[in-house]
Amino acid sequence: MTMFTLKRALLTAARIKQCRFFSASQNNWNNRKGLVLGVYEKEGETDSFDLTTAARSLDDAVSGKLSELLKISGPALKKGKNRIFYGLHEDFPCVAVVGLGKNNAGVCGSENWDTGKENIRAALSAGCRLLQDLEVSHVEVDACGDAQAAAEGAVLGLFQYDLLKTKKKTKVTTQLHGSDDVAGWEKGILYGEGQNLARLLMEGPANLITPTAFADTIEEKLAPYSERVTVHKRSQGWIEEQQMGAFLSVSKGSEEPPVFLELHYNGSPDKTQAPLLLVGKGITFDSGGISLKPPSGMDAMRADMGGAATVCAALVTAVALKLPINIIGLAPLCENMPSGKASKPGDVVTAKNGKTIQVDNTDAEGRLVLADALCYAHTFSPRAIVNAATLTGAMDVALGSAATGVFSNSDWLWERLHQASMVTGDRVWRMPLFQHYTRQVTDSQLADLNNVGSSRSGGACTAAAFLREFVTAPHWAHLDIAGVMGNKDEVPYLRKGMSGRPTRTLVEFAARLAQEA
Repeated sequence: MTMFTLKRALLTAARIKQCRFFSASQNNWNNRKGLVLGVYEKEGETDSFDLTTAARSLDDAVSGKLSELLKISGPALKKGKNRIFYGLHEDFPCVAVVGLGKNNAGVCGSENWDTGKENIRAALSAGCRLLQDLEVSHVEVDACGDAQAAAEGAVLGLFQYDLLKTKKKTKVTTQLHGSDDVAGWEKGILYGEGQNLARLLMEGPANLITPTAFADTIEEKLAPYSERVTVHKRSQGWIEEQQMGAFLSVSKGSEEPPVFLELHYNGSPDKTQAPLLLVGKGITFDSGGISLKPPSGMDAMRADMGGAATVCAALVTAVALKLPINIIGLAPLCENMPSGKASKPGDVVTAKNGKTIQVDNTDAEGRLVLADALCYAHTFSPRAIVNAATLTGAMDVALGSAATGVFSNSDWLWERLHQASMVTGDRVWRMPLFQHYTRQVTDSQLADLNNVGSSRSGGACTAAAFLREFVTAPHWAHLDIAGVMGNKDEVPYLRKGMSGRPTRTLVEFAARLAQEA
């Protein structure tokens, strides 16, 4: 028998078995189980592969049929490629096999991430989605040597915002397969669910995710942890009492009342431990105000509260993980709308710290609400302040979706954010805070500061320089997340839509900081 005849016979036998399987299981279609397994490229051999421990175990259970099918069904699986087999094992009617790339992939200095972890996330995400498209409702997932990365890939890959659609994707439950690293798996689930919470908030339409609805959602998520968490939904009256004139100058154009959301998580055994302050820009819809944005793409401005979404989601995740650290989350929430009450270009407003600001562009509103929030953050004598905001289109121009831009006055803080991002694969990149940019925002005809720079160049840098005028803490970082707000196909384990980045990096940063305490 020739090799061609042998391959043909094996494929025919497999098809017959699959047909028998379908005939026997049609009555139980909706309760099918699936399995996702990984294979590595074999070093130095282009047409060969190495099975993961879990894949090898299943291969042994079916007398080597998995290896046989992989060999005869096409070339060796490369990174990002996958295949699906039916009727291979009685417990798993559908088995998706995904390519993980090289087994020795690790931290890549030039890419600033752990390539092995990213390969696992991308591959298992693809495998889970493949089975979801086949309406498989329960999927067991190969840990592939890193249960946390595997869980993140599965959870992030399966997320689909279809709450408002009649036809919805199959809801899939996942389970760890072939590994006893349950702790790593559960940690990865929480990391992934945290980012998905941010995606849920960012994707929701602005008529449903108002400042009040946003605050209510976070309060609901934190309700099970009331013994360790305090939630304050500050009203407009409180905001006025705090003399947050910059924040109020943005909110006054809208009929929706502003909310200043304040979250306290007391996770440290040492109640006197200085808290980590997380501050997020919370513009639930940004029309630009009187400096109206062009209509094309304005619908995406429902996600202009991405800073608040990622910061609050990170805090919710830290609480669920029971991190031994004190965290305070602040989110100034409002809409930026044009009306007869809205701020006008050239108006002068006074921030909480007494500095006056000439508002020459009402579409540069994020820095105004953050200015007052940063002033308030200092009242807690924080260990460090990290703020996140979809602040400038200039950041998208500078870095695109590859990384979050970080402006910091602290090498200590920058290094910890950078190390965290290497683990999560949600990268950060340091940007300059030169006095060159400060001079541009302090050059104002009418006030102490101007909310836009005197030049169009370096817009992300001048915005960061403006925020620095409201910071006295020695450890502060501003994360401009405008470029990473959405995803087309750049991150393979995220579907198209709002990304929820960099939630996992903030969680990992907090987790590492907790270990230093």
